[in-house]
Amino acid sequence: MNRRGLLRTMGAGAAATMASPMFFTRGAWANEFCNSPEKTGKIIFGFNVPQTGSYAEEGLEQLKAYELAVKHINEGGGMLETLKPLSLKGNGVLGKKVEFVSGDTQTNTDAARDGARRMIERDGAVMVTGSVTSGEAIAVQSLCQEKGVIYMAGLTHSNDTTGKDKRRYGFRHFFNAYQSGVAIAPHLANAYGKDRRAYHLTADYTWGWTQEESIKAATEALGWETVATVRTPLGLGDYSQYLTPVLNSGADVLILNHYGHDMVNSLPQAVQFGLRDRQANGKDFQIVVPMFSELMAVGAGEAVKGIIGTSNWHWALEDAGTQAFTKAYGEAYGVPPSQAAHTGYVQAILYADAVERAGTFYPPEVIKALEGHEFDGVGIGPTLYRDSDHQCFKDVLVVQGNDNPTSKFDVLNVIGKATRDEVTYDPSIFGGELGPYEPNQC
Repeated sequence: MNRRGLLRTMGAGAAATMASPMFFTRGAWANEFCNSPEKTGKIIFGFNVPQTGSYAEEGLEQLKAYELAVKHINEGGGMLETLKPLSLKGNGVLGKKVEFVSGDTQTNTDAARDGARRMIERDGAVMVTGSVTSGEAIAVQSLCQEKGVIYMAGLTHSNDTTGKDKRRYGFRHFFNAYQSGVAIAPHLANAYGKDRRAYHLTADYTWGWTQEESIKAATEALGWETVATVRTPLGLGDYSQYLTPVLNSGADVLILNHYGHDMVNSLPQAVQFGLRDRQANGKDFQIVVPMFSELMAVGAGEAVKGIIGTSNWHWALEDAGTQAFTKAYGEAYGVPPSQAAHTGYVQAILYADAVERAGTFYPPEVIKALEGHEFDGVGIGPTLYRDSDHQCFKDVLVVQGNDNPTSKFDVLNVIGKATRDEVTYDPSIFGGELGPYEPNQC
């Protein structure tokens, strides 16, 4: 039977429906999932970031980058000129312009989960992205799995995010604590030797715990001894009660497993305590911040000079994707982008491109388009979204505070990197189950 005969048999109403243009999908599953654009008539992205609290600066950077990503998805430009392979056309997603809503997680796990719930249930978000703490990311990722809404994680460095707490509906572009340990250890050995005694101060939540574990394992493999591991509350202003015991501990290295304003407070205070000017065990005392960003380096001021750490990305890299994004972000906001901005931007672009490749917003098909996806052109080099745990694999940068900055933005030097192969690991070491593909109805 030809198409005209089929329409006659189905009736005029069905014919009218079938003849209507399908903007949002090329599949038969258009109306069977949470906040289907076919039902809502809109494509809503939910940007759920800390705009207040200890990690607000990173969150606000992410939000600006998300807004830029929407502009580029709808109009072209930026990394749409460098991402390969690319299905987006710079005219929205599947022929429809993207809109967005935003919220403030307050750097708080409960607020992050509540905000994501509102975006899904009230605002009709078909995808949620954001976070600057792993506590936020894990909570929102779990909620999105329950709701059948894909979550493109923001800044989350805990091994647990794509380990024991991984979810089918969650994807991470950021590196993790294990990868930081692999990347930084050779540089610590080269700079400070293999006979060291380390004292850890650690943010007391999932990210801090897994970073401490990973850095401890990496340094002990070098021959370093761990003297103490001490947990500190998130958002603490005065670290004196935690720094005083370091002076008489027998340690000759202080490892600060802190991020955001915590590191901006703890590192300068450690320097003010005279730790960097003292000797212990016949060696110059050293301070290490295993994972930090440009924003933190700016905030820490003079204290960051010479400090070694790892980073997910840096705006001064010379690849085409980095240059395209840095140029677009600089034109929009007048400053170079941070790794927080980069991560948010890339996650929004990758989700939109996966929908375009899948030809539908139906989550199981979008998930399958992301699983095992290899791409290039977004900075750092060829990248894989591994299907078994949704962890991203790419090179990891090792950075050091610049002793002679030429501007307020020239605060970190890239001193090395660990290759993608070097930071790839067996997913079974962190456990967890991804869960089902089939979505729930929100």
